[in-house]
Amino acid sequence: MITTDFLAGSPCWIDLGARDVTAAAAFYDAVFDWEFESLGPEANGYGIFKNDGRIVGAVGPLTETGARSAWMIYFNTPDADATARTVERLGGAVRVAPLDADGAGRMAQFTDPQGGQFAIWQPGTSRGLEQTDAPGALAWTELYTTDAAAAKKFYGSLFGWETSDIPLPGDGGTYSLVTPAGKGQERMQGGVMQVGSEALTLNGGRPYWHPVFAVVDCDTTVAAVTGNGGSVQMGPEDAEGVGRLAVCLDPFGADFVVLAPAGQS
Repeated sequence: MITTDFLAGSPCWIDLGARDVTAAAAFYDAVFDWEFESLGPEANGYGIFKNDGRIVGAVGPLTETGARSAWMIYFNTPDADATARTVERLGGAVRVAPLDADGAGRMAQFTDPQGGQFAIWQPGTSRGLEQTDAPGALAWTELYTTDAAAAKKFYGSLFGWETSDIPLPGDGGTYSLVTPAGKGQERMQGGVMQVGSEALTLNGGRPYWHPVFAVVDCDTTVAAVTGNGGSVQMGPEDAEGVGRLAVCLDPFGADFVVLAPAGQS
């Protein structure tokens, strides 16, 4: 469960790099009923998404040459500079060196040794997301990688994550559940799944993270995705003990998962 009581290594922020911020905001409004608020001219097009008046993410212009539109997941850290040094010591790379965000916090972006991109957030005046684990909000994070053992070693060394493995149905391999250091199952926050590079064509064969958003009705949400220019990579389908889910793409190619959790009222 992802909460807003962020621990070191907890997912605490997400933002979308979009080629057309206005069109992206309209899509996510239609799918999740998110309200977009621009942070003004000085923010260069960056703005926040709100759900029921609480921040659930953000979106900004995609400026990196050759980059695809994608969601970036930020993990909490007490010291962005120390984390950057540790990333490099563990074989990762710094994409964006630690920098201040106008007092709201300090951030940096990295690439893990297998090629997966992620970011960190050191809180200042903003701790991060204001709503999680609710319909229309972040409920889980997931890494598709070509080497799950190496990924677990890297992120475990960086954030102290603990993992436990469960078998996937049929011959689907193993799924590794991620929990912050020393915390119980109730704080489980994501998963790591090993796949072949042929399953990573969306990102040129490189590993990637994506967000999972909770919804009330998976099929209704999928209909909103496809009805507003998005598409579906997988599902909707039922996952025993998890819920009904689908892997989706927005109209610009950014991937995300929608999940109607099992047992929700």
